Amino acid sequence: MEAPRLLVVGVIRRPHGLKGDLAIFPRTGEPERVFGQGRSLWRLDAGGKVVGEAVTVERSRAYHREWLVKFSGEADRTALEGWRGQYLAAPETELVPPGEGEVYIHELEGFAVRLEDGTPMGLVTAAFDLPGGLTLEIQGPKREFLLPYRQEFIRQVDRAGRTLVVMVPKGLAD
Repeated sequence: MEAPRLLVVGVIRRPHGLKGDLAIFPRTGEPERVFGQGRSLWRLDAGGKVVGEAVTVERSRAYHREWLVKFSGEADRTALEGWRGQYLAAPETELVPPGEGEVYIHELEGFAVRLEDGTPMGLVTAAFDLPGGLTLEIQGPKREFLLPYRQEFIRQVDRAGRTLVVMVPKGLAD
């Protein structure tokens, strides 16, 4: 039997305090469920490879835009420094599938991009997790450009048809 596919649910920002908490930036719409007590998660490096064994959530709470999460048996702040910049992942089978108009980030590559009037703009060639938020790289007919994945620019997501309907600021794609 094949192991379940792991999907990123958070980014480890930094250790927080002296009791083993980590500040996590959630990459899920249900952080209270995903970071719930007793939940097993895996750490991934930037290349998507599993790092170590699964870790179990001992406690968690919302903290501004982040979540503070303490894992069982992990209390050494110095050791937790090495976790900075890694990702937390959960098995796809344990997550709620995307709803209408939603999509997993890893699925965006290859989506067709078009304007609201139907004009084709190109294809999504990459998705970057930048400090300002998720940004799409789009290869257009004239050149490549970056488009923030924000509600003001992304007007419609058709997961089944692998299409994004967008509003591109004037001059961005010229």
